[in-house]
Amino acid sequence: MNTLSMKKVQQGFTLIELMIVVAIIGILAAIAIPAYQDYVIKAKLSKVATYADPIKLAIAQVGQENGGTVNFPAADSWTSMGLAAAPTLTNEISAVTVSTGGTIQVTLRGIKNSTIDGTTVSWAPTFNSTTVNWSVTPSATGNELALINSVLNK
Repeated sequence: MNTLSMKKVQQGFTLIELMIVVAIIGILAAIAIPAYQDYVIKAKLSKVATYADPIKLAIAQVGQENGGTVNFPAADSWTSMGLAAAPTLTNEISAVTVSTGGTIQVTLRGIKNSTIDGTTVSWAPTFNSTTVNWSVTPSATGNELALINSVLNK
């Protein structure tokens, strides 16, 4: 007897096996893609926080030097803060302003098209004898507000 006729040589995967693999990949993708998108948004919001840090430092220094008060002669008075000019805008920030009282306001862009882009975030300083506290106020609502606060209120 021929030994080849007794054994059927398997030549690949069955349709069921392939369908199981595709289903597993689909389930993993359904979980991983939204989580990845949240991480990307949080990374972009972290860039916004980093962008505001030098401005906050300059305002804090002026406030500490003036006994806990900030009163710039005009809005966006960058030289009064000790900065040569307004910081260069980034892919995540379309505008930045500073009020005469030291409140920083940035307008977001390129973070999440339909819901976060166009949102403004304000940092308002409060001085006490030894520290400066910053109150962060985003103009977003709902889930976006929670997401922005989770990154910027740290």
